[in-house]
Amino acid sequence: MYNVGLAGLTYWSPNINIFRDPRWGRGQETPGEDPLLSSKYGSSYVKGLQQTDDGDSSRLKVAACCKHYTAYDLDNWKGVDRYRFNAVVTKQDMDDTFQPPFKSCVVDGNVASVMCSYNQVNGKPTCADPDLLAGVIRGQWKLNGYIVSDCDSVDVYYNNQHYTKTPEEAAAKAILAGLDLNCGSFLGQHTEAAVKAGLLNESAIGKAITNNFATLMRLGFFDGDPSKQPYGKLGPKDVCTLEHQELAREAARQGIVLLKNTAGSLPLSPTAIRKLAVIGPNANVTKTMIGNYEGVPCKYTTPLQGLTASVATTYLPGCSNVACGTAQVDDATKMATSADATVLVMGIDQSLERESLDRIDLLLPGQQPLLVTEVAKAAKGPVILVIMSGGGFDISFAKNNDKITSILWVGYPGQAGGAAIADVIFGYYNPSGRLPMTWYPQSYVDKVPMTNMNMRPDPSKGYPGRTYRFYTGETVYTFGDGLSYSKFSHQLFKAPQQVSIPLEEDHVCRSSECKSVDAVEQRCKNLAFDIHLRVQNKGKYSGRDTIFLFFTPPSVHKSPQKHLLGFEKVALAGKSESLVRFKVDVCKDLSVVDELGTRKVALGKHVLHVGSLKHSLSVRI
Repeated sequence: MYNVGLAGLTYWSPNINIFRDPRWGRGQETPGEDPLLSSKYGSSYVKGLQQTDDGDSSRLKVAACCKHYTAYDLDNWKGVDRYRFNAVVTKQDMDDTFQPPFKSCVVDGNVASVMCSYNQVNGKPTCADPDLLAGVIRGQWKLNGYIVSDCDSVDVYYNNQHYTKTPEEAAAKAILAGLDLNCGSFLGQHTEAAVKAGLLNESAIGKAITNNFATLMRLGFFDGDPSKQPYGKLGPKDVCTLEHQELAREAARQGIVLLKNTAGSLPLSPTAIRKLAVIGPNANVTKTMIGNYEGVPCKYTTPLQGLTASVATTYLPGCSNVACGTAQVDDATKMATSADATVLVMGIDQSLERESLDRIDLLLPGQQPLLVTEVAKAAKGPVILVIMSGGGFDISFAKNNDKITSILWVGYPGQAGGAAIADVIFGYYNPSGRLPMTWYPQSYVDKVPMTNMNMRPDPSKGYPGRTYRFYTGETVYTFGDGLSYSKFSHQLFKAPQQVSIPLEEDHVCRSSECKSVDAVEQRCKNLAFDIHLRVQNKGKYSGRDTIFLFFTPPSVHKSPQKHLLGFEKVALAGKSESLVRFKVDVCKDLSVVDELGTRKVALGKHVLHVGSLKHSLSVRI
């Protein structure tokens, strides 16, 4: 795109904010609610965009940007918007939940840019906070690149938040905090006056310009004729190749999560199904499938088109749109009655969740639940409910309805989404996706304001906490849920019973009882162990097992009730097995963050989890 003048070489992506609240309209852009998953996703995404084929880290293929720094996960909820929101975050939650993905982007991914967000954190706009920008991103993490504002962020904290009295002061605070580039015109209009007023010296501007131009140099902007550079021959012929289109289909397949599957439901046999009823407002959509911040698709395959490629179908939207003010219940039930199986493609789209629009509840909109329930009641064969959305829903009514035999969540699956959905429904592909976020009951949002940033529960106030790591209430589905057409079993093959942490002879914990010790470099070096798992596919279908390794630390420092240590995906033919290895770094993986934001290794009994398998491990001095 750059080579034909249609794009630049700096891409303000990925969004690695934690999907803290299920109502957030931009949760669809993120990798989910878990800090480790978001960290791995962010650094891998960055490497994929930036790394050159020769592996020279001083050069950039394109420049990525990790956003939105930090504790940004509210857009517009019940009159509270991102331009005025002050995220009150504890030091513990900041270092335990919100910061790890950004740290990984910079330290592990070597990202070229970080974008500061609109919101304030503890009373300071992030784009004007020298501790967050110069102190952490550039000072502690050693960013090799530039820091950019979200678009008009400096203008926002002057005009909307009234953080400074004058625009010149706002410009000076941003640059002195460590901002290098302003998306918008505010710094261009007011920086010169800030210098003349003595609020800013030219050396600070020089640092910012240096960081910006260094990135351009790493991108090769000054290396002469672009067509003679390593990627100069790429052009329109390299877009929409068959290989790339198949990759879109494979990405969609891997992202589909099977949440419910009654015996005898999925996969459907394409030879046994003479007529398939396809019903729902998202059953024949195109643009809905590509979500937001979307590219231009090569072509679309809608769910209806994907299913029709294998069997004869009848189709009814059931509602005029996803809001579903009035459902076509009579027509839909009649159609389901005469079909061998029914696929309901429901959910939402950008009209109900997007940037600048958060949801206020977790229910399928309008008469969608009525339509689903009545169709299921009338159907004579399997009923498959497909949810297309970015966020989760309280679909307890469907989960607990025996007539609804299968449930799939497909996210916004991209241009080939319909083909991928059909691949899973007809068994051409064995699903292996897992939920990246918890699906809460409606009662959760009735009692938890979106503005409460606390991750940890507070029983004295009836506050249940957030995400699978801390939430103490009932769930509809939880992080990591997802089924397969195969049955996988896990057997622990190798794991230690005990780990000892070396301490200095005069350490206080040698003479008095300690619940934890600081995870400092000198005692953490080479402190690691291996876990080996034997994984068996006991089913007849080939498939991939997505393996999550969790741990539960001792109950100290309000630690998580469960925390993700690592994950692997292993492909197994039917009736076969494999050995999967995890390397656990004690201080990095088994540590927790205390109330002051210090990383500690808890002493005592830790429990490792893989599915229903549990293993106790004693950590001692």
